[in-house]
Amino acid sequence: MKNAKSFEISKQLVLEAFKRVKANKGSSGIDDVSIAEFEKDLRDNLYKIWNRMSSGCYLPSPVKLVEIPKSVGGKRPLGIPTVEDRVAQMVVVMSIEPFIEPHFHADSYAYRKNKSAHDALDTARERSYTFHWVVDLDIKGFFDNIDHDLLLKALGRHVTCKWAMLYIKRCLTVPYQLRDGSQVQRGKGVPQGSVIGPILANLFLHYAFDEWMKRNHSNIRFERYADDTICHCVSLKQAEFIKKAIKQRLADCKLELNETKTKIVYCKKSHREIKYEVTQFDFLGYTFRPRRSINARGEVFLNFSPAISQKARTEIWKTIRGWNVGYWEQITPKEIAKQINPVIQGWINYYGRYRIKVLKDVLQRINLKLSRWIRNKFKGFRKHKTRAIHRLGDIAQANPDLFAHWKWGARPTASPKNRKKLAA
Repeated sequence: MKNAKSFEISKQLVLEAFKRVKANKGSSGIDDVSIAEFEKDLRDNLYKIWNRMSSGCYLPSPVKLVEIPKSVGGKRPLGIPTVEDRVAQMVVVMSIEPFIEPHFHADSYAYRKNKSAHDALDTARERSYTFHWVVDLDIKGFFDNIDHDLLLKALGRHVTCKWAMLYIKRCLTVPYQLRDGSQVQRGKGVPQGSVIGPILANLFLHYAFDEWMKRNHSNIRFERYADDTICHCVSLKQAEFIKKAIKQRLADCKLELNETKTKIVYCKKSHREIKYEVTQFDFLGYTFRPRRSINARGEVFLNFSPAISQKARTEIWKTIRGWNVGYWEQITPKEIAKQINPVIQGWINYYGRYRIKVLKDVLQRINLKLSRWIRNKFKGFRKHKTRAIHRLGDIAQANPDLFAHWKWGARPTASPKNRKKLAA
């Protein structure tokens, strides 16, 4: 037939893929076409994607390379495909996911429906009560070093769709494009920032780690969120053994364990001394360490538990410092709240799961920033930090739901006069 296509791909699937890409937001690729611009001629743009994919001639564009500074130094490469490439990748993901997802391990939590980082944290917290030792694993440059041959072998176990495999292979080998227009060829790795990257990375570690642990070390519990993994052990000896075994397994899969960042941790839960210097680890933005707690009888005890990490606090404070107080002088408190509340609520939703007081202390920096706004806007407060805080406290007392952290309980202190009124 004249109009016959090489592959059967429905137009509805392409439309649904675009809807998911739009919901995920994201910036433009090397063509500088944003989602909003792509949507202006949506019908024609989606038809072009469908036509080329169905004909077997879809060729992805180079991936824009953006380097994001790490908080610990160095840079993390982030690959940003064009909007049309993200849609095409989403078509592939939606086609292969039903055949791969059911096989993933129960303790693999990243990029999965009905699982979240909080689920992984909850499980890690419970297991840290039972098992006294943790191996905190770090894989050196995981996303950049995934072996393509091993990945395609894993995909071959689940994906029978010829066009999906064709486009996955093409996505894996497109080059990075730098700011100056030059290109870097890629023979391994999956770009962080791509739509298809998460499921491919998950599948790789499913066979490189999860299935291997299940087959060879089923007595050792673990939680894995992408490449962020911790293993629970009953003794230091067992922890040292499994760390060595994992190092060899990763080497067999052409990955390298970062010896500097990988550590064995003692989960101290009482005042009895075991001479081991490492007693805390970070997992998914939380620091797990011994903390003083009070039981129902009012007795103080050590409780190995999570709270927002120092790294996460620093990132929050960095964001707060970047808020433009000068611009705030031109708008109302309601408009300021509308601007920053979604960000604050996101912090509360994620970091407020454990040790609420710790996060409330962190969010007091927002109140200091708002008090700076008062000092800049009103001349009478410019040289009076304490009065500005009290003025902000009075506003919070009158409008406790104005800012998300006020509604949550992290409010500034009201003036002495208004505190007396409230007490009365």
